[in-house]
Amino acid sequence: MSKQTMEYMEKCAPIFSMLQDKRRQEITQLLFDNRELSVTVLTDKLSLSRPAVSHHLKLLLDADLVTVRQDGKERYYRVNLKPALMLLKKLTDSIETDIEQMK
Repeated sequence: MSKQTMEYMEKCAPIFSMLQDKRRQEITQLLFDNRELSVTVLTDKLSLSRPAVSHHLKLLLDADLVTVRQDGKERYYRVNLKPALMLLKKLTDSIETDIEQMK
């Protein structure tokens, strides 16, 4: 594979790492289905403690897979897949270019 493809794979690794966890998949699905949820609501919907939900949300936030807004004491999260999708498209485009060059 090309150096560019390998660079895109490295940039995509956190996306795959975050979404390989079943709990983070559940959180992402709930946020997708509900547009925006607070930590309190997510905790109620999942069989996890509030600190565990907050931990998963921080990891998703660090990977740029969710966004957050503060309203008073409550934090509201939204799924944010557009940056990940754009990066994954660059990866697949680069792989396709590599394959074409092999012919």
